[in-house]
Amino acid sequence: MEQLFTRTPGWEKRLEALLSRSRAVEPEIEQAVADIIAQVRTQGDLAVLALTRRYDRFDPEREGLCIDEAAIASSVSRVSPELYQALLVAAERIRAFHSHQREESWTITEATGSILGQKVTPVSRAGIYTPGGRNAFPSTLLMNVIPAQIAGVDEIVVVSPTPEGRVNDTLLAAAHILGIRRIFRIGGAQAVAALAFGTASIPKTDVVVGPGNIYVARAKAQLQGTIGIDAIAGPSEIVVIADRGANPSWIACDLLSQAEHDPMASSMLITPEEALAKAVIEHLEREQASLPRREVTERALADHGAVIITRDLDEAFAIANTIAPEHLELMLADAMSHLDKIRNAGAVFLGYHCMEAIGDYIAGPNHTLPTAATARFSSALGVYNFIKRTSILGLSPQAVRELGPMAARMARSEDLEAHARSVDCRLS
Repeated sequence: MEQLFTRTPGWEKRLEALLSRSRAVEPEIEQAVADIIAQVRTQGDLAVLALTRRYDRFDPEREGLCIDEAAIASSVSRVSPELYQALLVAAERIRAFHSHQREESWTITEATGSILGQKVTPVSRAGIYTPGGRNAFPSTLLMNVIPAQIAGVDEIVVVSPTPEGRVNDTLLAAAHILGIRRIFRIGGAQAVAALAFGTASIPKTDVVVGPGNIYVARAKAQLQGTIGIDAIAGPSEIVVIADRGANPSWIACDLLSQAEHDPMASSMLITPEEALAKAVIEHLEREQASLPRREVTERALADHGAVIITRDLDEAFAIANTIAPEHLELMLADAMSHLDKIRNAGAVFLGYHCMEAIGDYIAGPNHTLPTAATARFSSALGVYNFIKRTSILGLSPQAVRELGPMAARMARSEDLEAHARSVDCRLS
């Protein structure tokens, strides 16, 4: 990993270069996604079936387009009791955390008798995209479905590809815990398009959430506006701010936990302790020697990793806020006392013992987080991704007499005479 010293002129430009991980989307990919969307929009099921045969290399007409409730339930017997118990605990904790995100409708009545308020309503139908096959993530299914259930969504439609016909039993076991009764065996841009437009077999949804490959991401980007989406996710990120009391081996393990996701993942340590920085680099070399995905971690650390040695902790917090990382670990003796200094982060992990990986699975907060510095204005996936807020207004005659003339005056200042007259006709 590269070492940057904030006392050295020009270090900011080097940091900016390391953080420059935008995946330039080839025009051919954008066009391919647009073509897939057009096929699904005009041909419906025929296109979905043909594209699934082509890209996932299995025949959904022969093997079935859906995994049904019986098949989902039978998966439980093929998952170890210990793993099933872990899924149960994770679901319980995720549900408990997200239950605090519920929003209620409200109204107020002013002295004039006017009514103002907000009506909170869940979307009618939500599409949940979950990677499948060898790359299935049962934890992602839990993280995406549970907030939708808490929001009160009427119907949740789950899609997950089964490349070459492979079905992941752990994913099905998670679906069983959630009460999911069917999973459509489709993926890629065609799955997002099917959820956006609906087909004879696949219901049209109001929002689509969940991670996927570049085709999934671009389909969500192109269809945003036709459907609501959660985000367009980029490569994973972790920043660790550490003081001299932090264990260098633990820091190294945490940095590697994100580096193994993707050669473009970003893992960074920010500390004023030069001795700690040196120790972490030594532990990184030892720890990754035995990792199955060593080639991935080596590339990620070399291309997008850094150890930043700062003048003090305050400078470390300022740099972290500029990076606005997906995951931010505060490996500090008094981490909670520094929380107010953090403005931009997808999730914050407090203290020496709180590793990011536990947040991925079982702690409770959502692991679908903003990346690529979008934590400056975005939030983790939550119940609020599945609700709408409708303003409520009701005016009494007294309120019209008090507010109407001012509204009419403002309307005419904007040259909108019809607006003004719709007020005037009530005043007269």
